Amino acid sequence: MVRFSVRTFGFPEIRRDDQLCRLSLRKGLALLVYLAEAKGAVARELVATMFWPDSSEEVARARLRRLLHRLQLTLGDGSLTTDRTTIRWSAAIDLQVESGRFETACDRGDFELACRLYPGDFLEGFTPGDCPQFDEWAFFRREALRGRAIQALERVVHDRSAAGDHAAAAAHARRLVELDPLSEVYGRALIRNLMLAGDRAAAERHLEALTQRLRDDLDIAPEAETLALLNQGAAARSQDPPPTRYVSGDGVHLAFQTAGASQVDILLLPGFVSHVERIWEEPRCRALLSSLATMGRLILFDRRGIGLSDRVGFNPGVDATARDIETVLDAAGSRRAVLLGASEGGPACIKFAADRPDRVAGLILFASLAKGSATPDYPHTLQAAQYDIWLQQLVAEWGGPAGIETFAPSLSGDPQARAWWAGLLRAASSPGAIKGLIEALRDTDVRHLLGRVLAPTLVLHRRNDRAVRIGAGRHLASHIPRARFVEFDGADHWIFAGEQREVLASIESFVGSLMA
Repeated sequence: MVRFSVRTFGFPEIRRDDQLCRLSLRKGLALLVYLAEAKGAVARELVATMFWPDSSEEVARARLRRLLHRLQLTLGDGSLTTDRTTIRWSAAIDLQVESGRFETACDRGDFELACRLYPGDFLEGFTPGDCPQFDEWAFFRREALRGRAIQALERVVHDRSAAGDHAAAAAHARRLVELDPLSEVYGRALIRNLMLAGDRAAAERHLEALTQRLRDDLDIAPEAETLALLNQGAAARSQDPPPTRYVSGDGVHLAFQTAGASQVDILLLPGFVSHVERIWEEPRCRALLSSLATMGRLILFDRRGIGLSDRVGFNPGVDATARDIETVLDAAGSRRAVLLGASEGGPACIKFAADRPDRVAGLILFASLAKGSATPDYPHTLQAAQYDIWLQQLVAEWGGPAGIETFAPSLSGDPQARAWWAGLLRAASSPGAIKGLIEALRDTDVRHLLGRVLAPTLVLHRRNDRAVRIGAGRHLASHIPRARFVEFDGADHWIFAGEQREVLASIESFVGSLMA
């Protein structure tokens, strides 16, 4: 059987039985990569429009026919299968695609191999020219693969460091820094492991370089924790967040942590993005989590598709996230827990509370909602059409602190908070993946479940929340039996932004009442 290999990381290449196929036409090379990624037949009409967007349909189809003829001459007869309506790589050949091998390694949890299979970004430095639709597709694919590479590197750094192999952990942390040079978290991981490996000189060089980048690009100084790494040496481990563990459910590996110890468990499910390790890096967020861990045993996790949990090839909706809650509770050894659903985390907590009342001691909903998009009988959130605008804004600002002015107006002028949020977004998801998450949120509707929630419920909301209107909180409280509604001053959507004392006091009082 003839074997073709398609290199997709860096400048693309096509090889037949290890011999380079010399393709002078960039559109031909781009088409072969697109077909390899599609893993099946692609409509001729779609391809013609993608590669000749400014030509008439007749001219574009004629150019496609000529291009396919030249590709067949270069690759050899039988390499492509075409008919009047579709094109594909032949099913009779052995086709190996570099990005596919990388994703397979990620899927089966072989993260060391995945790191070796990711030498650079998808189609880095390559464009067929004058094909905006192809370039847009390549951008989203590049960001999705980069996100998975970052996730794989994070896992290896964590595992190697935990095993005491700090030189290997530093080598992989160095790649993280290359992928995200403005991430102070990755810079700390590199410096910490260099110190633990005994290479203080290299640690000092990297701290100096990180300091320079933060000053030049963000006009901020490193956090005190970063500067203290050189003096802490091996004691630097004490600044780490709780250890991250993994559990598999539905064939998906979920990252979770536990912190604190008490008679009651509190499971926190945050909004549309999360990252169980990066969440501890923001001082206000760390203070909130630490306070919750004094009220009970805090359980954190990244639901499927987000953060350190496995990426998935579909939009993870409420049902899937509710299953994730049960999987994590089982792994943590929790028989009953208080669920704290913040923002978009609320609907899945409502679903679980309605379906598994035996596992839920209490329900806390902060700045949450029962339905993702507005209808005449539910005007408390965005119209379905507005989600496209929101998604466009997120994608356009991705890599920076996208949306912080809406989510946390009190922190929008804080350079350190902006840098942290930008880094968490880059680590937690990608522009391509976030599209599915936003679509899942848009389609969420758990209103029919509210009357089935039997657990004591506390609904918290800030009056001037810019992301989810307070009417959504009032709706929840009025439709959930035994629910109590508390509203606070302020416009911050994030639970840890703004004034925390009143919020924490309400949560502590509620949790205490469940234990009485």
